[in-house]
Amino acid sequence: MPRNISFALTTEQFINKSKTVTRRLGWKFLKPGDVLMGCKKCMGLRHGEKIERLGLIRVTDVRSERLNQITDEDVVKEGFPDINRSEFIKFFIDEMNTKLGVLQPVTRIEFEYL
Repeated sequence: MPRNISFALTTEQFINKSKTVTRRLGWKFLKPGDVLMGCKKCMGLRHGEKIERLGLIRVTDVRSERLNQITDEDVVKEGFPDINRSEFIKFFIDEMNTKLGVLQPVTRIEFEYL
């Protein structure tokens, strides 16, 4: 069974397949070819809640970079065509509660839908 990966903040982008890149804290163990199960929410489920599986993806590229290295093109690949780099960086910092801000190392994961 493939490992689960949550798309709780970008479920709509995952479902409509406009998201082909995701940035994560951790996940350094991934390598191209790994298959993952995209889920709406994987952790912090309340009693009786079940994992809602969204679909399989295959990792095509993985690399580590600082958050401020994101490009405008990658903001679109993240599923956000209507915001700019600065807005995405602020969103990421706010949601992930990163202490290092724009210098936060992240794992950039590019994937394809199966």
